[in-house]
Amino acid sequence: MVKNLNKLLLITFGTLLLFAATPALAQHNSEVKTEKDTTETEEKTNSEDEVSTALNIKSKDGSFGSTASFSFEVKNNYDTNQEGTISYVLTTEKGQTVKTLSKDVNLGKKSTTKFDFDIPGLKTGFYKLNMMINVSDYDDTTRRAFGIRPDEIKSQYAKPADFDQFWQTAKDELAKVKPNYKITERPEMNTDNRKVYEIEMKSLDNLTIRGYMTVPISKNKDKKFSVLLGLPGYQVKLYPIVGLDPDLVIITLNTRGQGTSRDVIHTERDAFISYHIEDKNKYVMRGVIMDCVRAVDFIYAQPNLRHDEILATGGSMGGYLSIALAGLDHRITLCSAQNPIMSDIRNLVGAVEWPINDIKKYVLGKPGVTFDQVLNNLDYYDTKNFATTIKCPTILGLGLLDPYVPPSNGYSVYNSLHTEKRVLVFKNLAHEVSQVYKDYEGRWMRDTFGLF
Repeated sequence: MVKNLNKLLLITFGTLLLFAATPALAQHNSEVKTEKDTTETEEKTNSEDEVSTALNIKSKDGSFGSTASFSFEVKNNYDTNQEGTISYVLTTEKGQTVKTLSKDVNLGKKSTTKFDFDIPGLKTGFYKLNMMINVSDYDDTTRRAFGIRPDEIKSQYAKPADFDQFWQTAKDELAKVKPNYKITERPEMNTDNRKVYEIEMKSLDNLTIRGYMTVPISKNKDKKFSVLLGLPGYQVKLYPIVGLDPDLVIITLNTRGQGTSRDVIHTERDAFISYHIEDKNKYVMRGVIMDCVRAVDFIYAQPNLRHDEILATGGSMGGYLSIALAGLDHRITLCSAQNPIMSDIRNLVGAVEWPINDIKKYVLGKPGVTFDQVLNNLDYYDTKNFATTIKCPTILGLGLLDPYVPPSNGYSVYNSLHTEKRVLVFKNLAHEVSQVYKDYEGRWMRDTFGLF
């Protein structure tokens, strides 16, 4: 019964934490898929009277040793033969063509044909595959990706020599700010089994940040609860999460410039990622990351919370913050990050549009600021560099079709971890994870914290 309650909690948490309120907001946030994504292939069908296709990468996690294998199944639902070609273009993640192939086909009426392909001798890395069909009455393109020996992927860019000192200085500055914690019950949000509180505290630069804490109602006044700390996606407003789990306090944090913490920093959505990016000591993410550290301070200040059982979790920017927090603050017990942005930042150039284009646009409007200068600053904010100092067990979720976190960049982070770790790869998904991930996260947390 307890495990079922936990599942209900994590489905709710995944939805509220990772989904944005509108499609426009969702574009830079991880999502949770629940249905077709868990299958090995995804069929494209227009109607029963047309053509359907299924492209299958013949590896559960989309990775191979040296030879990549995939199949392309075509169902011709017409009452006539379909003549034309099937073809593919294989490129690197940055668009350099590696291999092309075109094959003439004659698909019999009401028939199913399967084509198998092998590509040997590929170098370590990830590749994009565009599979195309162009026949008499139908044409379409299906996109997939796969990796070759991803465990060997390493970033070519080193962590700054003074990285640790830079962040120690930030933590020292935060420690001088009196937190002035405020906890206010919101009875109108209470449920039958939980009380909801709005929390408020002072963080770096004396800015006020806010969030919510929901606490299970218990007859045991001395009960101490494990903690799930939910960190926000890019420009997402987090709300209280109630759930049904009787063993867990859930804290959702709106860092500066997000949700209920926009009093001082209230940029346009696209401008947030570049706010003061020309100065590494004033860049918005410095304060955002310290807001997460201050949230852990808050947890440690509460006598009813277990200080040795804290899970930090989030997707997209929330995944980035989970890794940054766990790397800088070893009070975190477990770290869960889905599709973390800002991963191997220099290798994002030429591979993705966001956030690189927004950053370049910002630089163009700042006389005297160069893109190289900004990249030097961003080395201090790279997800892979925070990953090197994480000590707690960590899980990472990646979608191989992610347009913001290419799989090579995600693996640069994963391979930088020197702790107990696991990666869950979703070969047919983009900036999202499957419900499989959330279910695993829930079991992992409960097993580690002994919540049975």
